[in-house]
This record gives sequence, structure tokens and C-alpha cells, in this order.
Amino acid sequence: MAYNDLRQHLQALEQKGLLVRVKRSINKDTELHPLVRWQYRGGLKDEQRRAFLFENVTDSRGRQYNSSVTVGALAGSKEVYTTGLQCKLEDIPNIWERALNHPIKPEIVDSGPVHEEIHQGEDLYKDGGGLEEFPIPISTPGWDNAPYTTCSHWLTRDMETRVQNIGNYRGMVKARDKIGLYPMTGQHIHLHIEKVKKAGKPLEAALIIGAPPAVSYTAVSKIPAGVDEITVAGGLVGEPIRLVHCKTVDLHVPAEAEIVIEGLISTEYLEPEGPFGESHGYMHPRQYNYFMEVKCITHRKDAIWTSFISQVTPSESSIIKRLGYEPMFYNYLHNTLSIRSVKRVVMHEPLTNLRKLIIIQMDRPNVTEVWRALHSAATFHHGVGKIIIAVDSDIDPENLDAVMWAASYRMKPHKDVQIVSGMDKGHGPPFAGISDSEDIASYHGTGNDSALLINAILKEPFPPISLPKKEYMERAKVIWEELGLPELEPCEPWYGYSLGQWDEELEEEARLAVEGEYFLTGQKLNERKRKI
Repeated sequence: MAYNDLRQHLQALEQKGLLVRVKRSINKDTELHPLVRWQYRGGLKDEQRRAFLFENVTDSRGRQYNSSVTVGALAGSKEVYTTGLQCKLEDIPNIWERALNHPIKPEIVDSGPVHEEIHQGEDLYKDGGGLEEFPIPISTPGWDNAPYTTCSHWLTRDMETRVQNIGNYRGMVKARDKIGLYPMTGQHIHLHIEKVKKAGKPLEAALIIGAPPAVSYTAVSKIPAGVDEITVAGGLVGEPIRLVHCKTVDLHVPAEAEIVIEGLISTEYLEPEGPFGESHGYMHPRQYNYFMEVKCITHRKDAIWTSFISQVTPSESSIIKRLGYEPMFYNYLHNTLSIRSVKRVVMHEPLTNLRKLIIIQMDRPNVTEVWRALHSAATFHHGVGKIIIAVDSDIDPENLDAVMWAASYRMKPHKDVQIVSGMDKGHGPPFAGISDSEDIASYHGTGNDSALLINAILKEPFPPISLPKKEYMERAKVIWEELGLPELEPCEPWYGYSLGQWDEELEEEARLAVEGEYFLTGQKLNERKRKI
């Protein structure tokens, strides 16, 4: 088949040397996530990061689990992500554009591996049954108040349109048959909840763990409301995703998923949920949130529990989102809004978690296009875009030093900065006034934040970049390597180029200088001397 399930994906990672198998005993409550965390807080570069598979998992009560746990397997690094899509890194924008514009409907099949084992009724309540069967890690030991599902795709259906939606939300393990969930404001599951609430019913849901990678990549992305993410996943891989019908709820789930937890989300009650270490880099406080009563759990034999490494960015959570978000923002600005001067959209990742700092690279835009792009990026998705900067095509948008260079010299604050008020702060602190008594709706939608839009595009010709021209830097690099000096990693800009404020006379003088004929220039300038 064209797309891999999780197990085939892990095999592909191992063949590439991208999977670390940990066979020694690992405590899921105190050791597992901290071990993987070091590859993001220990100075490793992206290409050094790996997926992990823990094969001997225990907990703080001394329990030994039959299931293994994988972390970093979907986006531990960029290469892990591209392995999941079986593509090259440079192909990702085109693949996402194809998937969004040409979704493929799923194929409904009668059975699949996810139904190899089925547990319901009394099976859910016995010791070691229900959610207790699985080695769900604690993500932020010392702060989190329970194990939470993190790579957890919640699937629900719109009661009117019958279109399914998948979103990735954390799930607090509360009992063998109860799990909380925290869907941030703006998530499409809220629309489904509101509709069934008016009808006086709970919302049927299926929590998917260990889906085929393509499904996971769409579950975490900002797909427009009303679009079934499963169809976009099909578009990513170029063929239908196979689905089976759930056992106790009227939903269809990936046939090759590792685990599916079926149940009903209450629309009558909310419960305290949290605190939990979130991707904005702070502990998200306890709030009243939704919860699901588990009715059935189905899973593959020897199921593999899949967990995201999230919290402080960069992390697996931010990498998996970034590689999908950036093409989506670009597609919106460049194609949907026809701002053709937009070349790239980069969402800054370290510590800021993608949502807050966005850089738009543009190629010779007019001033109207710049402000259209800035304002449109600020309003494309709820809570995304607090500081948005437009830069020229010679500025590397992934190099924050270069971006600040452009802002320092190509921007005049009194002319090139706008503040848009009435914005929602989105995901992140401050959390002033939040208490156990507040629910999720009371905290959002106040519109008391703002967005800072910065036009750091060239408005007039500038002098050349004061570095040697490309030909001289390239020749020097050859000599550097001949001398056996440390390996170079060129950082933009690494050679000088013209930005318009340069003429033929100055070009000729520079040519004479490198040819050793600079006295000719001195003689010429002598003829232009004038009295003080």
C-alpha cells in the first residue's frame, strides 16, 4: 500500500538509523519523557534527533506493561516527518497543497487490525483494565497531576452534516473508564458539542492512538471547518485511508490504528482538568473542561502506545505542526488571496511555539501587498500571529538574526509598524484570574490582546551588503578546506550583493582594487578635490 501504518513507519525509521530502541527498564512516570526531552534541550541539531521505542516499560508502582511506547516517531526531527510521508523535505509544500486542493475520500472496510482485541463492559473496570492497560507516560514529571494522552486524535461527527472531524487534544487520565480533554477555543469539536448539547445528547467520540502517520499529520493541522481530515490524509498519500466502523459509537476510525478508545463526551457537566505542561512553555492551569466516559477499547495485539514530546519548543509537537502550518499559511496568502509576492511563511519555533512570531518572506512587493499579507496572516487562524514581520527575499526568514537586521535598518517604527487591537491572546499565559471555578468558555474570546505588524521590506535602494562578493568567498572556502580547518556551515548572508544603491563607477573602482590598480582611482579622485 502507498501509505504506512505506524509499525511499517517504525521499520522505515530503523532502516534509516532514525530509531533508538530502548530495551532497558524505563519508568513511564519519571524517566521516559525526560530522557527524550534531552534531545531538544541538550544542544542537539535537528539532524541528530531520533525517534524512540521503549520496549520494557514500568511505572512507579512497579507494574510491567505488555505494550511498548514510542515517542518522537512522527516528528522527532524533520527527517522523521518526511519518512512518515515518504517524501523529500523540499516536496512538503507541494504535497500539502495537493492534499488540501485534492482530498481523497476514505475506503470503508469490514475489519482491520485495530479490532484484534475488544474490551467493553466489565473488562474496563477490572484491575489493569480500561485505560490502565496502557503505559501512558507522564509528560512533565514533577508538575503534571496525572498521565495525559498527548498524541491523541479525537474523532467526532457533525450531527447535521455527518462530516467527521479529527483534532489532537490532550487527555487527562481520570479513571479506568474516564478521560478528560482540553480542546482549545476555536477547535472544531466545539461546534459538534454545541449542536448535540442543544439536542440534549452527549457527543459520540473516538480517541485514536497510533494512527497511520498521514492521519496524525492532518489531525494536528489547521484544516478548515467542514473538511474531513481523513480525506486530506488521503490526499497527502495519494490513496484512500481505510476505515472501520466503531463497536459502540457511530464513527469510522483508521483500520490500522494501534488503539481506539470509544465513548461519550458529556454535554451536561464539566470537570476540573489540569494543570498540564503545555506547548507555550508554561504549566497551563486547572480549568473546567470536558470529559469522556469510555464505553469500549479496541486495539491491535501488542499495541504500541504513541506519545508526543511537547511542552517547551522546539519539540516533536512543534515540528509536526510547523511542517504542516507553514505550507497552509503560504497557500492561504499566495493562492487563496493571490498575494503572489509571498515566497515563504516561516513560523518561529524555539520557545515561541509557532503561534506568536511569523515571518513572511516577499519578493519585490508593493506596499499594499505587504499590508494585506500582514493583516491576513494575523487573522487567518484564532490566536496565531502576535508579532508578524514582512521581509525581503534576500533575508533568510529562519534566521532570526537576519530578521532583526532587516527590522533594524529597513523599518521606521512610526511609518512601518501597526498594532491591531481586539485580538484574542490564544494559547498561552498570562493566566490572571483563572481558577478551578471557571470553565473553558469564560477564559477566551475577550479580545484583550493585540498583534504587532512590522513592514521590514526595503522601501528604497540600499548600499550593497558589506561582505566579499560571492566569487571571492567561494574561492576562500576552497582554501579553507584545503587547510583542513573545521567544517563550515554557511550562514546567510555569506557574501555581498547589491541592493540598488551602487553605480557603474563604483563597480569599476572595486574591480580596479582587486586587480591592484587602485592608484588609478586615487588619481581620479585627486582631480575632484575641492577647498574646504
